[in-house]
Amino acid sequence: MDIFKKCREYTDAKAVMAKGIYPYFLPLTENEGTEVVYEGKRIIMCGSNNYLGLTTHPKVKEAAIKAIERFGTSCTGSRFLNGTLELHEQLEKELADFVGKEEALVFSTGMQTNLGTISSLMTRDDVVILDKEDHASIVDGARLGYGKIERFRHNDIEHLERVLKSIPENNGKLVVVDGVFSMGGDLADLPQILPLVKKYGARIMVDDAHGMGVTGGGKGTAHEFGMDDDVDLIMSTFSKSFASLWGFIAGDSDVVHYIKHTARALIFSASIPASNAASVLEAIKVIRAEPERVDRVNAIGETIRTELRRMGFNIGDSVTPIVPVIIGDDTLTFMTWKALFENGVFVNPVVSPAVPAGQQLLRTSYMATQTDEQIDKVLQVFEKVGKDLAII
Repeated sequence: MDIFKKCREYTDAKAVMAKGIYPYFLPLTENEGTEVVYEGKRIIMCGSNNYLGLTTHPKVKEAAIKAIERFGTSCTGSRFLNGTLELHEQLEKELADFVGKEEALVFSTGMQTNLGTISSLMTRDDVVILDKEDHASIVDGARLGYGKIERFRHNDIEHLERVLKSIPENNGKLVVVDGVFSMGGDLADLPQILPLVKKYGARIMVDDAHGMGVTGGGKGTAHEFGMDDDVDLIMSTFSKSFASLWGFIAGDSDVVHYIKHTARALIFSASIPASNAASVLEAIKVIRAEPERVDRVNAIGETIRTELRRMGFNIGDSVTPIVPVIIGDDTLTFMTWKALFENGVFVNPVVSPAVPAGQQLLRTSYMATQTDEQIDKVLQVFEKVGKDLAII
């Protein structure tokens, strides 16, 4: 059997390409935050995770440029060996303070943060319990560990309790949930999850990649619910509100120290350039100094949710600036994406198996820097396309 046989037989993407509705890997000529340019045409970006619009903030860009001038473009080594700068450790202290934890540890990407953290904590006698809608990086981190994986239905507290109750008392237990779920835009029900975690002697890790900078005044979902001290580990990325690249885990010093010395995804990966670290440090300063950005992105999210519901779109249970438009069919999802795109609105189509059959959707997300005029146009285009394709 030729191992490449599966590659030659894979035709799913080519079938969509043949219909002229393939929406992925589009090479953008320019990316100015709220608008992008594709083949000479300006398009309003409603698919970015740049929630606070900081990728184009003058102070953030200046910090990155100055870091390159001082440190060059790369550290060319792992954090474990020659790749740690004082700047990295300064960033970790700032992050720990920002999320209210004793210590933080920075990984090269958000994906690697989850791979390294979860796998390093899981031994053969441990169980990791995941929400069914947890991000793929959480699932893969659990798979890399040696422990057992259990799943509970999305935000189903009764099912979570049955799962926790079924695990022997002597097994280590780690519950991992997204703070803000990346497709649905809804929140983990921490006020009900945390009492169960304590009741059954488990620990909890919250992946707040999409919550940081958006919920809790910008400090994340645990802060939104006033439960910073109750969450054991807080994870987030820099590729969203922090306008850069990397990810981090924060928690008690002894736990972070252990992860630091056992996480293969950290030990065997090169550290991020100083420019990325410097831009995140500056982004944190901006978030603290300009809280109106958090207010603005959430106000835009509220407007979008209200208006799309009024039009008759199904947007699920979103309460954040991530607003899914549930279509329910692969081909219709791609057709709707193309119609929006041709009318100047960029969104992200998500189909099976990334979401369950019948839940195919357009993932839309918004930025604090988008203007009222841009939002008005987006809503006008959605209403036109929705009617043209008989979705609403």
